[in-house]
Amino acid sequence: MKKDTPSKTAQYMALYRAMETRRPRGRRLFTDPYAIHFLDRGYRLLCRLVPFSPAERLFYHLIQRRIPGALASALARTRLIDDLLEEAAGGGTQQVIILGAGFDSRNLRLQFLHDIPVIEIDHPDTALRKLRILGHHIPSLPKNTRYLSIDFNKQSLSALFNEQGVDLSLRTVLIWEGVTNYLERGAIDAVFSLMANMTAGSSIIFTYIDKKVLEEPAAFFGAQRLLEDLNAIEERWTFGFRPEDLAGYLATFGFRLVKDSGAADYRQQYIPERREILRGYEFYRVAMAQVDKAS
Repeated sequence: MKKDTPSKTAQYMALYRAMETRRPRGRRLFTDPYAIHFLDRGYRLLCRLVPFSPAERLFYHLIQRRIPGALASALARTRLIDDLLEEAAGGGTQQVIILGAGFDSRNLRLQFLHDIPVIEIDHPDTALRKLRILGHHIPSLPKNTRYLSIDFNKQSLSALFNEQGVDLSLRTVLIWEGVTNYLERGAIDAVFSLMANMTAGSSIIFTYIDKKVLEEPAAFFGAQRLLEDLNAIEERWTFGFRPEDLAGYLATFGFRLVKDSGAADYRQQYIPERREILRGYEFYRVAMAQVDKAS
């Protein structure tokens, strides 16, 4: 990420959520009325065109040509993580931690989170912009949410938790969406090692990319151009897991893998009818793991 600027990919995710929210109520996967506020003027204008069918088809076509599969993957993964979080929250969750929160608005838009303490953590530049924008568009920040900031590659999450009194003895759901592919292995290991201290019944929901896309981008439709574009905006992908190795990796930190779903699977689950945007991004995955104290 460029110094002193918020993440561009965080804005792209907000764009996709805002587009989805503009669709008719019976055709959308979720409703995020806050996403549009995080967009630059041009993107806001485009979003307002989305409900008109010809403009919608053109917009989707242009995005699909530029970043094949990204839009559909982002929409379906948002809904999947929402559903996984709601299921976990119904099991007695006492707090939710969102690492790399970006312009996420789950604490605002998901009713079931309103009575659960939420901690959002992100890079200082992105976090500052988010708070500034929210301050202009909502009467007050939600009382159940704490906003913390950290540079994951330069600072210790453990030290931040100690400093801010984050209590991992509470039954916790950690969401780590759209982050691991930007980090180095040591930073990822440190997070899993720290979160292994969560109490039994806690879980982590995270995304990752198939390591093969970094080694052989030509094996995935549209991946070569995507990686070049990410390099150009200085948000280069640096790390991925091999799906077949994930369960063993997690087990070394005391986690049990309970779900691992690729973009092709979760898109088919939620939006099989949007066939024109379903090709590409098959390397992107969503996983869920639980603390396994028996290990």
